[in-house]
Amino acid sequence: MSEKPEIAGKSPVMIDLNKGENYAWCSCGMSTNQPWCNGSHKETSFNPLIFSSEESKKSAICTCKHTKNPPYCDGSHMNL
Repeated sequence: MSEKPEIAGKSPVMIDLNKGENYAWCSCGMSTNQPWCNGSHKETSFNPLIFSSEESKKSAICTCKHTKNPPYCDGSHMNL
């Protein structure tokens, strides 16, 4: 039986991503620093998703943790 992430929010957060900067997206939903990891996953099977942006841009970052395109929102929150 696989663990399911906590639903941290039911709408994305608009974030200004900087080209080449590394980010650690929370995949467990338990971070108090959403949408970013704060280490709350340590007692779970979840790990943060480390990513960087290829360009500086504003992006919709998932907070429901059910996106099929992490860390970006794909509208999955509308079905929760």
